[in-house]
Amino acid sequence: MSNPTSSPPKKIWSWRSQAFRALVYQVVAVAVIVLTVLYLANNTATNMQARGIQSGFDFLTSSAGFDIGESLFAFDSGEPYWRAYLIGLTNTLRVAVLGIVLTTLLGTLIGVGRFARNALIRGLSVGYVEFFRNIPVLLQLLMWYLLFTEVLPAATEPWLLGPLFLSKGGLNFPIPVWANGHVWAMWGTIVGLVAAWVYRRRARAAFEMTGRITSMFWVPTGIVLSFGALGWLLGGAPTQMDAPMQGEFAIEHGGSLTPEFLSLLIGLTIYTAAFVAEVVRSGIQSVSVGQAEAASALGLSRGQSMRLVMLPQALRVIIPPMTNQFLNLTKNSSLAVAIGYPDVVSIANTAINQTGRAVECIAIIMLVYLSTSLFTSLLMNWYNARAAIKER
Repeated sequence: MSNPTSSPPKKIWSWRSQAFRALVYQVVAVAVIVLTVLYLANNTATNMQARGIQSGFDFLTSSAGFDIGESLFAFDSGEPYWRAYLIGLTNTLRVAVLGIVLTTLLGTLIGVGRFARNALIRGLSVGYVEFFRNIPVLLQLLMWYLLFTEVLPAATEPWLLGPLFLSKGGLNFPIPVWANGHVWAMWGTIVGLVAAWVYRRRARAAFEMTGRITSMFWVPTGIVLSFGALGWLLGGAPTQMDAPMQGEFAIEHGGSLTPEFLSLLIGLTIYTAAFVAEVVRSGIQSVSVGQAEAASALGLSRGQSMRLVMLPQALRVIIPPMTNQFLNLTKNSSLAVAIGYPDVVSIANTAINQTGRAVECIAIIMLVYLSTSLFTSLLMNWYNARAAIKER
């Protein structure tokens, strides 16, 4: 006999099933979206063909026919368009990665400065946030570009800042002449990073078990520098430098950063750091005041309390909006076209003017920013999962 108290079997494929109805709705929605995209693509291709407009991505293998003023890799005008896009992508990533690192450091310092006991530091932090976040980023980029190209002296009369040359031509600085010792130093630095990571894990575990405070910054930094220096010594300790020198018309030799790159990097960093500072401030304020009082009762200084107690707890609130600011910085780098920096948007604009493949070029731009944004979100979501409170 069947148990009268047992529930009747669920009909998974019945329309009365909420899960089945939800699945049907999702399938229908996806089908409608796919059909709409296919219809628009087919309609666009038909109209372009009727008007004699060429379409397709075959132009990517053709000769670009233009030079790129700034790139990490050598580029010749006879090379294909796909390589020009690759150069533009590396220029975009160069600004985005450096901007994210500098923005995080500057924004965190200003956000923490909002809680300083010194009234001057608090006032400067508030003034920074209110000033830079209320001016459009495009105007700030133009302001920095005009500063570098109009206010600074010509390359024939640069400002000397120690071994650095600063002029309308940008910032010139010494670079090491590549030798085998630099390869050893690189591998030593990598080993040092691993050793520093192991040290931090053990130091954090010891702090949680015993409450004994050990350095979580200076000692790991010393480990990395020591291993890097050891690798450099084992590789022969090369010291030859390629220093910049004053030429007849421009500064020669050494490394250089162009005014366009500096304007874009500084402008995006300063603008986004104002928003990051507010994210950090709100995250710290979300932590209960009792946590700071408990840290003080344990004998921790104000700096130790902020670094070991407040900020680790605030991270759970800071990370999600911080991700949005990183994405905004990456997407705002597309404004580089306004100051002549050859990012992927600038390369695409040149390609459109030469080939007329507007749809294809814009699609490439969309793919680039979509890919970089999704990758950034993936990394930050992984970090957010690590920082989240684990239920026991």
